[in-house]
Amino acid sequence: MSTTAQNRFVPAQYREALGRYATGVAIVTCEGDGRGPVGVTVNSFTSLSIDPPLVLWCLDNRSDRADAYLTSDAFAINVLARAQQALSVRFSETGQHDFDGIRYETLATNAPVLPGALAVFDCRVEARHDGGDHTIVVGRVVELVSRDGEPLLFFRGRYRGIGRH
Repeated sequence: MSTTAQNRFVPAQYREALGRYATGVAIVTCEGDGRGPVGVTVNSFTSLSIDPPLVLWCLDNRSDRADAYLTSDAFAINVLARAQQALSVRFSETGQHDFDGIRYETLATNAPVLPGALAVFDCRVEARHDGGDHTIVVGRVVELVSRDGEPLLFFRGRYRGIGRH
């Protein structure tokens, strides 16, 4: 019996309820798997531990570039500023995970870092765990950068900002 069949709700109800939780938006990047650097938009990023400095994010196993993240030993989490919505949209689309025409820098791990991000967590992979239709990726932060600015938020299926957007 599937998990969904045991619940008193359907997947659409579950997704709608999850959408009531406002999240920040980030692009997770890595060097790629021989085809060049890649990025994917996520809102499933959180701190895990202060000491040691660990973060986690969740990779959709159906992503057309999942293989790049499952074989890479490093990644960077780029927390997006409000003005970076277009980047979020681009890296969320199937087949649009490469860096063609996108300027980037690198830090300690050589994962791509997006200029203008509010925060960047440059990480080495600490662990990967099965999480249903996602893989939970835990990273140890080896370098970070942060700056002031307005965050890009996601709520009820739409991009938002603090105040009027």
